[in-house]
Amino acid sequence: MKSLGDSFSERVYELLRQVPAGRVTTYGALARALEGKAYRAVGQVLRKNPYAPLVPCHRVVKSDGMIGGFGGERKGVKIEEKIRLLEKEGVVFLNGRVLNFRKLFWDFS
Repeated sequence: MKSLGDSFSERVYELLRQVPAGRVTTYGALARALEGKAYRAVGQVLRKNPYAPLVPCHRVVKSDGMIGGFGGERKGVKIEEKIRLLEKEGVVFLNGRVLNFRKLFWDFS
């Protein structure tokens, strides 16, 4: 597949495409992989992801393994959808947190 481009947004999308099904990463890990600390900017980019599901933004969770946001929402139908997508890939949740988070974490290094 061809590269998505050179803008910050496109670099986030390109990097996120590396995360395989059944694994998760964090906003901070994406920011660090882009040699920065702008995890909130990463979140804003993913909020507007025009390439879903090719760019699997549902695989991005908070640094503590909690679900985080999805599609610009932090609760409700969108979050339930994110959980369903991850569960379909084999990710298990316990009390709203990814079970075995450390084992499933994708670090880009």
